[in-house]
This record gives sequence, structure tokens and C-alpha cells, in this order.
Amino acid sequence: MVDKSEKFNWAVRVGYLSRAILYSVLGIIALTSAGKIGKGTNGIFRAIEDFPAGTVILWIMVVGLLAYALFRFASTFFDIENNGSDKKGIAKRLGHAGSAIGHLALAWSAFKFATSESEPSGGSAQEAASGILSMSLGGVVLGILGIAFFLAAVFQAKKGISGDFMHRISAQAPDFTRWLGGAGYIARAVVFAIIGWSLFKAGFMSAGGGQVKTLGDAVASLSGEGIWFTLVAVGILMFGLFSLILAQYRIIPDMDSGGMKPAFRA
Repeated sequence: MVDKSEKFNWAVRVGYLSRAILYSVLGIIALTSAGKIGKGTNGIFRAIEDFPAGTVILWIMVVGLLAYALFRFASTFFDIENNGSDKKGIAKRLGHAGSAIGHLALAWSAFKFATSESEPSGGSAQEAASGILSMSLGGVVLGILGIAFFLAAVFQAKKGISGDFMHRISAQAPDFTRWLGGAGYIARAVVFAIIGWSLFKAGFMSAGGGQVKTLGDAVASLSGEGIWFTLVAVGILMFGLFSLILAQYRIIPDMDSGGMKPAFRA
């Protein structure tokens, strides 16, 4: 019988596999068919839908992205990776919250493609942002979410430069994992910063929900930047390949004896 800790372990690994598919496809599309990136995140899922067994892949991504989002929420609220409760630890956990919300939104988009015979509407994220802005304190919510993405971007860049992400990867991982992950994290930091800025403007600068960018939109916004767009696209592809390595070699926190809160295994 599979215990809770092993179920948790497999759920997170499927999450990393889904993230690998998502970022690899995004990088490939950006480098080969940049026009699809201009259609935002829907362009990514449309490309996956056209793959052989595309619907099956989409369902794997629904489950995996949801599992990864829950993992990041657990990291935020239960500190399962021992980031602590000092200023630095709280900042990291807020960054994980931003990542969780972003991947939850991606899981929802994948779900719509997996269950719909026609293409989902293209502006779902922007419509959701507009709906939040219409609520009391909605602007504050979006602005704070933007700050969370900024914090996530800072820690992504720091990970890429310092290589401290290797502390939670098995020593059996390939030797090039450090450089693959370093480039990937820096590219992802750029994307997160663009998303964060769009949320911050929508929330605190009255830019409107239509200005909010998704993952695909953020990459597309760099399409006129020449070499910078290419470097980010290559970095995003490298992050996808890095995530594939994590699906096998990431050290996953074990569940504690009560079967609830995982305790990080160093």
C-alpha cells in the first residue's frame, strides 16, 4: 500500500514533469514560431493540443500543475522547506505564493483546453483581473500579487546566480544540471518580473485588468527586443529541461509521522 508520503512525492514529481512540458514547449514555440507566443498562454496549450496524444498530455499537465501549485502553497503556509519566519524567509514564502497562484491559473487553462472542443477565450486572465478590480480593495489584491511576483523574480535570479538550488537536488543528477538550472532561473526571473509589473500597474496605477500578462504574454512582450528575446527563449527552454531533471532528482520533503505536514529531508 502506498503511504501518504509516497503519494505526496509522486504528486510533486508529476508537477515538475508538467512544468517541464510547459516551459519546454514555450521555449520551442518562442524560438521557432514566435507568432503563436503573441497569442499568449493559449498559444502554448494550443500547440500541445496539436501534439500526438495532445489531450492526454493536457490532462497530465492539469494534474501536475495543480499538484505543483499545492506544493508551493504548502511551502507558503506550512514552511515545508524550512525557509523560516524571518524577513528573508517570509519573502521567499510570499514568492512561493505568487508561483502557486500562477501555476494554479495555468492548471485551469490546461483544464479548459483538455475539456473543450473549441478554443477557450483568449483573455481569461485579463477578465479575471478586471473582475478582481471591480471588487472592494481589488486593486490592492492585484498590487500585492504583483509584489509577490517581484519577490519571486528576485529569488529566481538569486538561485540562478548562486546555484543554491543544487542543495535540494540529488548528487546523482547530471553534472550540467547547475548550468542548465542557472540559465533557466534567470530567464524565469525576467518573465516573473514582467508579470509582476503588469499586476502592479493594474492594481496600483489604474492600468486596467486588460494589461495583466500571462506566461505567454510576458515572453511575447520581448519579441521586439532582438537578442534579449532569443536569450530569454533559450533560457525558458533550458528551464523546461531543468524541470525534467527535477522530476527525477529533486529531493522531496517527507510527510511527518502524523501524515500531514512534510518535514524537509536535507
